[in-house]
Amino acid sequence: MKRYQLFINGEFVDSSSRETFKVINPATEEEISEVPQGTVEDTRAAINAAYEAQKSWAKLPAIERAKYLRKIADGIRKNADMFVTTLVEEQGKTKPLARIEVDFTADYIDYMAEWARRIEGEIIQSDRPNENILLYKMPIGVVAGILPWNFPFFLIARKMAPALITGNAVVIKPSSDTPNNAFEFAKIVAESNLPKGVFNLISGKGSVVGNELSVNPKVDMVSFTGSVEAGTKIMEAAAKTVKKISLELGGKAPAIVMDDADIDLAVKSIRDSRIPNTGQICNCAERVYVHEKIADEFIAKMTEAMKSSTYGDPMNENVDMGPLINSNALESVDGMVKRAVNEGATLVTGGRDKERERGFFYKPTVLINCKQEMEIMHKEIFGPVLPIMKFKDLDEAIELANDCEYGLTSSIYTQNLDVAMRAANEIKFGETYVNRENFEAMQGFHAGWRKSGIGGDDGKHGIEEFMNTHVVYIQYDRGKK
Repeated sequence: MKRYQLFINGEFVDSSSRETFKVINPATEEEISEVPQGTVEDTRAAINAAYEAQKSWAKLPAIERAKYLRKIADGIRKNADMFVTTLVEEQGKTKPLARIEVDFTADYIDYMAEWARRIEGEIIQSDRPNENILLYKMPIGVVAGILPWNFPFFLIARKMAPALITGNAVVIKPSSDTPNNAFEFAKIVAESNLPKGVFNLISGKGSVVGNELSVNPKVDMVSFTGSVEAGTKIMEAAAKTVKKISLELGGKAPAIVMDDADIDLAVKSIRDSRIPNTGQICNCAERVYVHEKIADEFIAKMTEAMKSSTYGDPMNENVDMGPLINSNALESVDGMVKRAVNEGATLVTGGRDKERERGFFYKPTVLINCKQEMEIMHKEIFGPVLPIMKFKDLDEAIELANDCEYGLTSSIYTQNLDVAMRAANEIKFGETYVNRENFEAMQGFHAGWRKSGIGGDDGKHGIEEFMNTHVVYIQYDRGKK
């Protein structure tokens, strides 16, 4: 069994409590690692290290900071197979998807490094003679990154890379379900000779480590990806020191299939937006609205696509899905499906796999005859379950799509440009995909509306989340006109 240590101020150290917790393989339910249970004291040590290191890190030219990011990206690529195996074992991600995550993470870090010569300020026109107004983009200071378990490796990069290239130092808290990849990542950081204290890693309970990161006055920003409940607690805790927060809190993505849609394309794209990572993705297609004229054909093809999707050992290159993350997730998904059936929905394929003795597996599932008022059309499922509902026209479809407390991603399938543009302008979500699967680009901007979060990630606008503005007024030749 692997045993890990915290990474504080460039050193691997034991927790001050000496307490640990076990990490479970969700496919086999076997214990695979022992991880330190970080304390408030450990967290403060990491924050203090970041606070001191950030002062000199911010003075380093951005192009020099970029060199360290590229070393880290190269280290990931050299150890790609190890990271893939680690993700499969602790998260249950299929091997091909784990490979995509590892490769994308390295590419993302390189992409952020490229911003070294592109971070710009402004010169603003003054109302006074002999005065220049300069607007600088400055680092925020210490950034805390609190990670989820569904894409744990990539989310390290999404929090760390833009923070470091803009001159901040970071403290990362991985999910207790999937910390192993973060500790392996810390080894790559150590080998890169990144200045001590610029990157720190603390594992432990959210109520302990996460809370201290949120309330500590030396932390200037908290970037969190996870549930609405946890995000609300972070927001409340961060309010005590009025620190900046960036929250991605989940979604309930609608997929609208119009009567003129390419049905085969819609089926493939929605299926490819539902089953990756066993449906445990915030921007997954979570509910489908299909035009009543094509509903029967669409449902038949969608049911067959889901039924033919394979699941099992995630190390098998040929399976489409692995297990859910843990037993609580399994019970949550199964409970939502049962309640939907009790409310009148029809289960046409899927359900719980009762034959497996080990692992938290759930079959690709389709529910039809769903109604808008059902829980399953409003609450995030976070599993491979696709509820389908019919609609009569575009006005109704848009209204149904917007009837939601979330607002992260959405999609529409149509061959009519007018319909696509209406949807793009009237669907109240941070992202809309037209005739394609739900998957964002690193150069875009991944941000949600309503309870899907505050702030956003990726691209130019994501970089700016990690910077403050500093305006300088320079008056010269005051005696002249």
